[in-house]
Amino acid sequence: MAKSKALKGRIRSVTNTRKITRTMELVATSKLKRAQERVHATRPYAEALRGVIADLVTPELAEGFPLLRQPAPPAKGGPTRAAVILLTSNRGLAGGFNANLIKEARRRMDALEKAGYAVDLHAIGKKGVGFFKYLGRTMAGQRLDVTDHPTPDHAIEVMEPLIAAYARGELASVDLVYAAFISPLTTPPTTVRILPVEPPAARAGATRADYILRPDAAQLLDRLLPLYVRNTMYRGLVETSAAEHGARRTAMKSATDNAGEILDLLKRTYNRQRQAAITQEIAEIVGGAAALQG
Repeated sequence: MAKSKALKGRIRSVTNTRKITRTMELVATSKLKRAQERVHATRPYAEALRGVIADLVTPELAEGFPLLRQPAPPAKGGPTRAAVILLTSNRGLAGGFNANLIKEARRRMDALEKAGYAVDLHAIGKKGVGFFKYLGRTMAGQRLDVTDHPTPDHAIEVMEPLIAAYARGELASVDLVYAAFISPLTTPPTTVRILPVEPPAARAGATRADYILRPDAAQLLDRLLPLYVRNTMYRGLVETSAAEHGARRTAMKSATDNAGEILDLLKRTYNRQRQAAITQEIAEIVGGAAALQG
């Protein structure tokens, strides 16, 4: 009887857990749909912006813009600091989502430090901030109010100080570590270099567009390059948000399925014990009746 009560308690516990994970799966699915729409809405604008910059940039113009200039290495008098921006989520229960992003950021930071740079870490998201605080690492910046509902204003707030520092020659590079959203099941941690801006390569076989420019290309690039940097940051925020919901949906679906398998096993075990107890009672009754007749 004691074992049966314990099994019934475990069945109730697993049933309640499955209800919670199923609800979280449905919530993540709903949020994922909206996040996917934001990702798809940002891509045409980003591609158009890349195309315009590719048409405008020439080797002669590139020398006149700090955001396009490649700094010299530290050994030759270049900047000794580099920045890494890490995007993580504010909540867990998303499988290895945050752990993979942190691992990618540490890999990138190690590579920069081996190259002779002092790394300024800018952590965005509670999981990344908490991890590096636990390690005792000093962070150049941290934000906990961005990754849940990213907006273009958030991208501006994050990037403006870094753009200014790079233009002044204080930073050698700015790298962004984020989750690239390929599909809800494929969200690899990715590192992209935001600064210096690498002009998009012209497509093979494509004819260079012959624009009549008013104002001239230099004035247009002066406005478009910071816009391009901020847009790259915004895309990283949006894709990481969508990837988080995809990872959480996958993790909660797996947890719900596992809870169902555990419930099936517990119910079979409970039914077998119950049948064994009933069989034993019947045998005792039959034995008692036979003894009375004998």
